[in-house]
Amino acid sequence: MNDDYDTPWKEVVTGHFAEFMAFYFPHAHAAIDWSRPHDFLDQELSALSRDAELGRRLLDKLVRVCLLDGSEQWVLLHLEVQGWRDPKFAERIFTYHYRVYDRYFQPVASMAVLADRSRQWRPSSFSYRLLGCELRLDFPVVKLQDYAPHMGALLEDPNPFALVTAAHLLTQQTRHRPHQRRRAKWRLTKLLYQRKWDKRRIIDFFCMIDWLMRLPEPLDTLFQRAIFQLERRETMVYITSVERYGMKLGWKKGLQEGLQEGRGAQLVAQLEKRYGPLDSAVVKRVAGADVRQLAQWALNFVDARSLKEVFGD
Repeated sequence: MNDDYDTPWKEVVTGHFAEFMAFYFPHAHAAIDWSRPHDFLDQELSALSRDAELGRRLLDKLVRVCLLDGSEQWVLLHLEVQGWRDPKFAERIFTYHYRVYDRYFQPVASMAVLADRSRQWRPSSFSYRLLGCELRLDFPVVKLQDYAPHMGALLEDPNPFALVTAAHLLTQQTRHRPHQRRRAKWRLTKLLYQRKWDKRRIIDFFCMIDWLMRLPEPLDTLFQRAIFQLERRETMVYITSVERYGMKLGWKKGLQEGLQEGRGAQLVAQLEKRYGPLDSAVVKRVAGADVRQLAQWALNFVDARSLKEVFGD
């Protein structure tokens, strides 16, 4: 099985940005006024990507925030989670940085999270000097590998991105070792449930861990059965795990209806979180769709910049 590090990060960072900043960039978090809304400038960043011919960067984020001093500033966030070194990474950050200023005349703070397996690779600046002219961009960098020796502290930290960091590191450490991964995944899941967070929050981070720490089918079946029993004991049943458990047991007719209703409700919740209240026609369209169509729309949602793109073919 090939591990997928990109997709799980995207939604959880977007949906829990304040906690992301608090865990990885506490000094920047302390300067931001979180009582005021922040906006993800996806269209602006997409335009910069095309103009700069840098390709589509799944986990680059441009966010407009308000600082405690009352000013409005932009934060350019880079997540490098592909698992390999990019020799032009610092140059790419610099290119995005000056493109933001050149197009929008907005000062921008660039920062990066490096989630690759290397302990040594940590680019934090780009510079050049020519004929007495010197240019340099320094940017703060967080290296997930630095947390590896502190796994115990991660598991006790109340910030959910401590569990996300632990899940990411344990996914890397258990590559080609599925039995160890299942035990690690079970440990993280139990810790997640013990936090007693609200249902939406639990689902968001469970899906992150579940997607990141993928298991072969036989072990995944065992894991889902254990989850089902845990949810029964905790009297908190979540649609995602019940759907998957039912799928493994072959509850065909009931499963089909449950999948349709559950996925439809989840998609509506995701759409409302990103785009605000939905028109009744949109809600009816989702409610009337079959499981295959809902799955396609859910995939579209990951990269969509508008409702039109979500419901496109």
